[in-house]
Amino acid sequence: MKIGFLTVALGNTKLEEIVPWAASVGFEALEVAAWPLVNERDFSSTTINVEGLTKSKAEEIKALFEKYGLIISSLAYYDNNLDANEEKRKTINEHLKKVIDAASMLGVELVGTFIGRDIRKGVEENIKEFEKVFKPIIAYAESKNVKLMIENCPMVGWQQEEKIGNIFYSPQLWREIFRITPDSFGINLDPSHLHWLGIDYIKVLDEFKDRIFHVHAKDTEINHELLTDQGIFGHFGTNFHGKSWWTYRLPGFGEIDWQEFIKALKKIGYDFVISIEHEDPVWVGTVDKAKKGLTIGLKHLKQFV
Repeated sequence: MKIGFLTVALGNTKLEEIVPWAASVGFEALEVAAWPLVNERDFSSTTINVEGLTKSKAEEIKALFEKYGLIISSLAYYDNNLDANEEKRKTINEHLKKVIDAASMLGVELVGTFIGRDIRKGVEENIKEFEKVFKPIIAYAESKNVKLMIENCPMVGWQQEEKIGNIFYSPQLWREIFRITPDSFGINLDPSHLHWLGIDYIKVLDEFKDRIFHVHAKDTEINHELLTDQGIFGHFGTNFHGKSWWTYRLPGFGEIDWQEFIKALKKIGYDFVISIEHEDPVWVGTVDKAKKGLTIGLKHLKQFV
């Protein structure tokens, strides 16, 4: 099992700087951000610009990773593929295809994204939209020897305050979506979301082991006193990456039992990458601070792999 991180954590730092630094501190993989240069998402960056990526440039990138003994675990482009605005949806879908093209050129098997949601419609209607939108995209990915995977983040408040923004956050929804998709479509499993949602992040592993393509390492800190006072709805502000009673943290600073989680991953035969997705509000503000946070997370996870 290799430990990596999502390059969004280092903002606009060039890939040529990220790779040697990551190798020097002990990382073995990178989950490489591939958003458009201009986009509306927070927690995004463009570590690789897939627009017009050439074969020669792809070979340079592959050589860089080979030189430092790292792998690209996946390309990351998490956006709303079911956007209610048809033009915006089309733009997002087309960029996702470009990310798939880039992954194919780089010899990377996985591309991570969100399903998202048409906020005007209910969950059942969105599953129908999902099938319409994703069926051709999945086929396109398969034609390029690429697998698509979805992170299980509910994205509360993304399109509309207090509403779920990504219809792929629970085992019940996973079953329904996997019922209508081929084996090449899977999960980028993140236990941090499951934990605050009240879902057992270890119990899900056995049932979905064949669809777990990649794993995120993000922790969740819960303020139980506030939870008892406010209830699960808490205080909903503009920041959907944490409510008053829960906060995303680096591994080791929350309630996820990483020893048991990694042990359970090994038990189901998972032996790929655990990628730190750094959204910890304590270790942000500068690239150096983010790097320190990442190394702390790496040290914690290394005990168990």
